[in-house]
Amino acid sequence: MQIKKDFEEFLQKLKKASKNKIIVVEGIKDKKALESLGIENIITLKKPLYKVIEDIVETKKECIILTDLDKKGKELYGRLNSKLKQFGVKIDNRFREFLFKTKLRQIEGISRYLETIQ
Repeated sequence: MQIKKDFEEFLQKLKKASKNKIIVVEGIKDKKALESLGIENIITLKKPLYKVIEDIVETKKECIILTDLDKKGKELYGRLNSKLKQFGVKIDNRFREFLFKTKLRQIEGISRYLETIQ
């Protein structure tokens, strides 16, 4: 029961944070999954990485990187995190750190995961 409560609290905090921070996800399915939970300000990595970084730097907003927790996602996170920090973008890692404590590994599966936890 506590896991579900913690996860729902996590989603509420993410929803609130999305009002003034940019959330970066890998693909369209990830974006749709988060939007279905009321989360906004989401950009995908469907254009070259340098362009995504330029777009984020231009907004001067804090950023939450929610790439998948697999090998590819961790690699993308590392590249984005270091490049954005070079340009002075503040990265909020609390949400990603929380996800590592769960069994969820693919952002697009967030709704299904929410249904299965108790």
